[in-house]
Formats: sequence, C-alpha cells, structure tokens
Amino acid sequence: MEYTFDLEKNKDKLTEYKDFLKMIKATNGALMPALQKAQELFNYLPKEVLKIVSEELRIPLAEIYGVATFYAQFSFIPKGENQISVCLGTACYVKGAQAILEEFEKELGIKQGETTSDLKFSINEARCLGDCSKAPVVMINSTLFPLVKKKDVKKILEDLR
Repeated sequence: MEYTFDLEKNKDKLTEYKDFLKMIKATNGALMPALQKAQELFNYLPKEVLKIVSEELRIPLAEIYGVATFYAQFSFIPKGENQISVCLGTACYVKGAQAILEEFEKELGIKQGETTSDLKFSINEARCLGDCSKAPVVMINSTLFPLVKKKDVKKILEDLR
C-alpha cells in the first residue's frame, strides 16, 4: 500500500524539522537524532523527509536508508492512530494468540506490520507484553486486553471505531 506524504498539510512540521536539522548539522553523529526527530514528528520516515535529511546533512540517501533499515525503531509506513500489538510469546501463543492475530488481520483487511489506508489501525506482533498469567494478551496503544478470545476481536475494534 502506498502512502502519500502531504507536503502542504505538514508544512509547519517541515519548518520545525528543517530548523532542527540546521541546529544539529555540525554535530558528529547527527543522522540518528535527525531520524529520531523525523519519526517523532511525522510518525514514520517519509521518503520526502529523507531527501531533506540527505540534502541538509550532506549524507547520501543510500547511507540514510542503510541506517534507518537497521534499527527497528524506524518505520517507512505510517503508524495507525490505534496500534495493536498481539503477543506471540510462548504463553500467549500456546493459548491461541496466532488465531487472534489472524482475526485482527481479517477484520481490518491488513497483515501484521501494515496500517489501514485510513491510518486508524496498525497491527504488530510482540514477543512478550509481560502479563503471561492472563494470556493471550493484546495491547492497543497503552491499554492491555487480557484473556482475549478470537470472538472478542470484532467488539474490541467496534469500541475503537
């Protein structure tokens, strides 16, 4: 799925970002803070913003992509307003978490790692959400949903819509 970065809609953020780049451009190791700030401001790393980084910091685009793809904290896909993390750690997996993940995918029409076209939902798998006694668990934004069953998915999504 292709996402279009709206330059006009993000004009104020782009101005803030360019000012930030000017402030850090003489600093050794400026690329990581530049990417982190872009992720924070835009919720992902749009190619248009990476071109600005390349021009402002005088770093080849290939090198920027090399760094950005190495670190899991960076995304080239916008994150949804509601970020769904389905735990696939051992306790959750044994209690049916894979079927729950697949039900979220089916209901939203996207796969794990993707975002809906309206930018309302993203689905990701997690290795452990730290509440194994209540497996399977799902975290949406910062809210933990314990003892989730496949039949609960539709209701959870309805409540979020």
